[in-house]
Amino acid sequence: MKRALVTGGSGDIGGAICQRLARDGMQVIVHAYRRPERAAAVVEAIRSAGGAATVVVFDVADPAQTQHRLAELLVDGPIQVLINNAGFHDDAPMAGMSLHQWRRVIDGCLNSFFNVTQPLLLPMIGTRWGRIVNISSLAGVTGNRGQTNYAAAKAGLHGATKALALELASRGITVNAVAPGIIAGAATEAAFNATAIKTLVPARRAGTAAEVADLVGFLASAEAAYLTGQIINLNGGVI
Repeated sequence: MKRALVTGGSGDIGGAICQRLARDGMQVIVHAYRRPERAAAVVEAIRSAGGAATVVVFDVADPAQTQHRLAELLVDGPIQVLINNAGFHDDAPMAGMSLHQWRRVIDGCLNSFFNVTQPLLLPMIGTRWGRIVNISSLAGVTGNRGQTNYAAAKAGLHGATKALALELASRGITVNAVAPGIIAGAATEAAFNATAIKTLVPARRAGTAAEVADLVGFLASAEAAYLTGQIINLNGGVI
């Protein structure tokens, strides 16, 4: 049974990804930091459906803490599927953005990619099989007003995805990114009404966490072995 680590597994998208990977027969490690109780609920749902899952809690923006917790996880063997989903935004026009806001988002959305991924690479390479999927955002492709920090972090993640894919392609490991657009959930409901979504999205609706999870499930599968180094836009037709 392959082991999968999903960072930010306590959120709407992360939780859906965890449940999809569990249905695909993986042992899922559900990561959380600020909301461990929600990660525990995801684990309970997976176990109730007959799957295998555990919770891990650490701050992906803290290199030392992350390395320590990952070393503990690796005692039980390599992690062959990594979904880098943890992240957040702290919005402000750049003219009014503080250095703290800039660094906090870069640490949480870009530096965290290095903190989590790098310690897992050699054990994964040793198995000659692996899947790394980075959850990005439409903001990293098109930019977004008030999100210079977030857009910079996600665009940086795109470059890292492509470069790492080149490094690992000969080792049986794929690296891809998914850039969702407007996805239904609490945050989306607070920011967009139904009329705005129909105006902004050619498909005239928000996407769902399950649709993101289905794409990630494919990218994490054996069938996706020839697909690597790609930034896949999942946004209902926004160009």
